[in-house]
Amino acid sequence: MPLDNLFRSSFDNGLQIILRPSQRAPVASFWLFYRVGSRNEIPGYTGISHWVEHMLFKGTERYPRGEFDKAVARAGGIFNGMTGQDWTVYFETFPAERIELALQVESDRMANAVFDAAETEAERTVILSEREGSENSYFYRLQEETQAAAFLAHSYRNPVIGWQPDLLALTRADLYTHYRTFYTPNNAIAVATGDFEPSVMQAQIQRYFGSLSPGPHVPAVRTHEPPQQAERRIVVRGEDPTSYFLQAFHAPPATHPDFFAMVVLDSVLGGAKGLGIFGGSANNRNNRLYRALVEQQLTVDVASHIGPTIDTGLFTISATLAPGIPHEQVEEAIWHELERIQRAGVDQAEVERAIKQTKAQFVFSSESVTYEAYWLGFSEVVASLDWLNTWVEQLSAVTPDDVQRVARQYFARRLQTVGWYVPEEEAP
Repeated sequence: MPLDNLFRSSFDNGLQIILRPSQRAPVASFWLFYRVGSRNEIPGYTGISHWVEHMLFKGTERYPRGEFDKAVARAGGIFNGMTGQDWTVYFETFPAERIELALQVESDRMANAVFDAAETEAERTVILSEREGSENSYFYRLQEETQAAAFLAHSYRNPVIGWQPDLLALTRADLYTHYRTFYTPNNAIAVATGDFEPSVMQAQIQRYFGSLSPGPHVPAVRTHEPPQQAERRIVVRGEDPTSYFLQAFHAPPATHPDFFAMVVLDSVLGGAKGLGIFGGSANNRNNRLYRALVEQQLTVDVASHIGPTIDTGLFTISATLAPGIPHEQVEEAIWHELERIQRAGVDQAEVERAIKQTKAQFVFSSESVTYEAYWLGFSEVVASLDWLNTWVEQLSAVTPDDVQRVARQYFARRLQTVGWYVPEEEAP
């Protein structure tokens, strides 16, 4: 995404502004990123960012619950909100002449969310039910347990939705304090893309956000995950008759020089990905893990994954085992492929194909004004706009030697966290 026609500014209250006008369609998208997610949560308060995200949909005095939904429907727009490890975001995409409604609502709930006591308790029930629904999946349980084991210290160990005891204990006062600390102009990035005049959009954002008071100093995340010193293993047992496998290694953050080499390695192993929330994966069966596992009838599927994060994240490999295949056989088949790359490397054609397919997925995940706004704000949170501007250049610079080097550096048995889901009937 070459960042031409980009306008950046900031207000005295600390709000960052990113504008990228275009006239390719008569629509506009407005995103408001907050630099807060599960990364910013401390023990006893897990899930609080996700819960606050929900509460900001519960209304203000100007827009009581449900009123904004009706206004969006009348204006022919879409909206949503999401919480991740590093961020919380709200967005609206409208016909261009209606985009001011997004600014009205987002500035209002930045300053005036009600946090009604009854609504807060009702949402506790909703989120606990959401968590319990996820727990019905034994693969989800395996993911959660493996992620928690993969991090000793860093808050990435916690699920975004939070741990159940914390969700039972958090109070309305806890939520409101979190809101007033993190959901503030000085901790936010406003992004607008689409059909508008930059000077007009800048003036509108100034009108709605410029007079809002900055919040308090945002607490820094001081915890760094220590280097892994030992292999870690998780075994989850349950009633699901299907067996699952999950393997995790610590992976470099988005700004690390090794990140893009790991992205290419991910494509070589498990196929190209879009890396963003709107990116899909290439429907190719030419990746190494598919050939080694699915084609050999050891598993019915296999996937690898790495995502851009602020701090050290995870590179994962997951699979659903074929009936009757033991976990040990799948694990060794994966290690055979990893060690083959470590020993013999990858050829130039394979790297070029991986880069080409990853570029295609990236283009797909950033082609609309909505997707474009996401990438602008997301990149500024986890890295920088310069990182986004040089995304294709950095990816294209990856060589076969880089791929072999990072495979040797980040993949070792002593550096892995392995999770097995074993059906009860197979348990010893």
